[in-house]
Amino acid sequence: MRVIQALRGTRDILPEEVSYWQLVETKAKEILTRAVYQEIRPPIFEQTSLFERGIGEGTDIVGKEMYTFKDRGDRSITLRPEGTAGVVRSFIENNLYAQGGVQRLWYAGPMFRYERPQAGRQRQFHQIGVEVLGSDSPRADVEVIALATDLLKTLGLKSLKLDLNSVGNQKDREQYREALVNYLIPFHNELDRDSQERLTRNPLRILDSKEAKTQEIAQNAPKIWDYLSNDSKKHFDRVQQLLTDLGIEYQLNHCLVRGLDYYTHTAFEIKSDDLGAQATVCGGGRYDGLVAELGGPETPAVGWAIGMERLILLLQQLQKPPIIQPDFYLVSRGDKAEAQALVIAQKLRTAGFTVELDLSGSAFGKQFKRADRSGAVACLVLGESEAENETVNLKWLISGEQQSVNQVDLLTQINLLELKNKIALHKQ
Repeated sequence: MRVIQALRGTRDILPEEVSYWQLVETKAKEILTRAVYQEIRPPIFEQTSLFERGIGEGTDIVGKEMYTFKDRGDRSITLRPEGTAGVVRSFIENNLYAQGGVQRLWYAGPMFRYERPQAGRQRQFHQIGVEVLGSDSPRADVEVIALATDLLKTLGLKSLKLDLNSVGNQKDREQYREALVNYLIPFHNELDRDSQERLTRNPLRILDSKEAKTQEIAQNAPKIWDYLSNDSKKHFDRVQQLLTDLGIEYQLNHCLVRGLDYYTHTAFEIKSDDLGAQATVCGGGRYDGLVAELGGPETPAVGWAIGMERLILLLQQLQKPPIIQPDFYLVSRGDKAEAQALVIAQKLRTAGFTVELDLSGSAFGKQFKRADRSGAVACLVLGESEAENETVNLKWLISGEQQSVNQVDLLTQINLLELKNKIALHKQ
């Protein structure tokens, strides 16, 4: 019988790798909670029109990469290719703007794009993202950048670079678009095929091309900074000054435009030298027109998303996977002893200890070897004599110290506190 395999572009995240994911998720929650960001969990699929209107019909994501299908009600449904549009739809639909002030939201979960799979890029991929809705202050731009930087550095990443640009407001972009197209038209035949298509559909994306010849042409293209209005320049200058005040280093990159139509003003990417060509770990920017575009009130907003797969690749290069070190490994043999062991394991877990219960029923020697390999601090042993006497043999695996303890006494409050203190001492 043919073995069923995971679809191309998807992969299993196995237990030894999941510990990295849990580490990132825990640190992200800690850092974002300290900044009073609240988690939001929008659906994984939405109406297709949300992404067509929100991301832009001229983008590669909408034009080539979305997983779109008809449901049984003949409605066009799309698996979310990114997180911002769904959060904004929820912000509007649930009248979160009526609460007044600034909404600080974060999300985490899978996204879907039909791309060519490669290291750190899958067709089902995962993001952690933040969205700040209701502030047009440059401080909001810098706050989200600072939070992303804080998270990445807390996880141990060092070789990071922040690329920064302003794509101005809608009027700035229209003027710049015209100048850019006029510059690029004479180079049409030298551009890569995708860029030739983008020339009329989404010319700013040509600046973000990874093709060497196109990059060379783009280097001499008009700079969007020359087309920024005074208000746009003032906003961008303030962002730069605030980053400098926080000691966050950055480099200006006039080719940085991001891949989505909704960006305005600040655009940024955080990259790592350790990821090769796919260097971007975090990307984001301001999107002041998106809420209104999707039917809500005029609401300025800014946010970012971190690609989990790329981040995990970096963490795997930097450190060994976090290991769950059990407090106790519980060894037992014989029907009565095994039944008692199950009760003790459950009671210790309820008391807050991590307990691995050996379920093999094999000889004591094999169970003891597994106890040593488990990394547990202590081993609890129940055999026939312990079961009859309702005792348990407690062995501290590092020192070899052993003692026989009455099962009832083991679970008293005084002994549990003493056990916790000894466990903590052995783990130091």
